[in-house]
Amino acid sequence: MKADKAAEPTLPPLGRKKTTGRNDILAAVDEMEGHFDLHDLHDKLKAKGSKISRASLYRNLPMLIEKGILAEVEKTENHSHYERVIGQKHHDHLICLNCGATIEFYSPTLEMMQDEICAREQFQCVRHSLEIMGYCKNCKTMG
Repeated sequence: MKADKAAEPTLPPLGRKKTTGRNDILAAVDEMEGHFDLHDLHDKLKAKGSKISRASLYRNLPMLIEKGILAEVEKTENHSHYERVIGQKHHDHLICLNCGATIEFYSPTLEMMQDEICAREQFQCVRHSLEIMGYCKNCKTMG
């Protein structure tokens, strides 16, 4: 599928050669909502007529993370979920180890503490991710 100028994504340039495949990936990522895995992204691309392979997605995902377009959340041994972070408000995650439920939250107190720690350690933070693993209210009452 050849991307036309009007359909180009609103995400920033990647700093690499523009290709139809990369444009397709950026356009699909721009449309993703919530958490998704590589298969969800690949399905979205296929539905739009793109012929991009899963291997190409695997090669391009690290670059999207490095550029601050995606964040990797819920990483396990064999599986990762991602979310689009550019243009989104910052939040952190509570992840249930039993059912996989993910609860997004924002805490100004935690953010302030992180800023204070970085200042004290003279550390320039570029981005951060906080995942708290445990059991959601439903799974906690089941056991």
